[in-house]
Amino acid sequence: MFGDLMGNMEQKQQEMREALSKIMVAAEAGDGAVKVTANANRQIINIVFNRELLDWDDTEQVEDLATVAVNRALEMAAAKETAAAQEMMQAMLPPGMGDMGNLFG
Repeated sequence: MFGDLMGNMEQKQQEMREALSKIMVAAEAGDGAVKVTANANRQIINIVFNRELLDWDDTEQVEDLATVAVNRALEMAAAKETAAAQEMMQAMLPPGMGDMGNLFG
């Protein structure tokens, strides 16, 4: 029984990575001055700067806002990844194993 679970683990992980790549999250900083889109694989997909809301002469401000937006997006992506991993583990458990999927998350 558990041998089958482990044998399919690589395939399940690949399927999960593919599913996570389709889950998008978006975060912003500076009231929309910087917007970052990431997927649940924690990959940055896009960064958009609103030129009207940024002082391009203040490099430190631009860098700080970009860092904040990226970190927020990655936090959101990690939360989505965790939820998906818990769902996958729950689905892999044989019937009657109860809430053992919570042991992994």
